Amino acid sequence: QVQLVESGGGLVQAGGSLRLSCAASGRTFSNTAMAWFRQAPGKQRELVATITRSGTTSYADSVKGRFTISRDNTKNTVYLQMNSLKPEDTAVYYCAARTGGSAYYTSSYNYWGQGTQVTVSS
Repeated sequence: QVQLVESGGGLVQAGGSLRLSCAASGRTFSNTAMAWFRQAPGKQRELVATITRSGTTSYADSVKGRFTISRDNTKNTVYLQMNSLKPEDTAVYYCAARTGGSAYYTSSYNYWGQGTQVTVSS
C-alpha cells in the first residue's frame, strides 16, 4: 500500500508560480514511479507529468517548458514546480503512484492522493 498526501495548492494570478508537494508513505518510495494528473470542472482527468524510479521525466504538451516534476527519495516526496501559470491550468491536481504498466495510462496508477486545488486568476 502507498498513501499519498498532496499540498501546496492555492490561488495565484496568471504568470505566477506554485510548487505542489506529494508526500508518500508505505511502499518503498524509490521503487515507485510517480505522476501528477489534473482535472478541471466538467473535463476528464489528464496526465500532466510523470517521473520514473530513475528520474526520467515526461510532460503533457500543454505544460512543457513551464512545469517541472522532480522527486526526493530521501524525503519520500515528489514535487511539481509550476511556473508561468495560466487560467487554463486551474484544476484539482492529483498525485499518483504506479507499480507497473505504462506511465501514460491512468489505469496504470494504483494509488492516488486526495487532490489539491489550484486556481489561476486572469
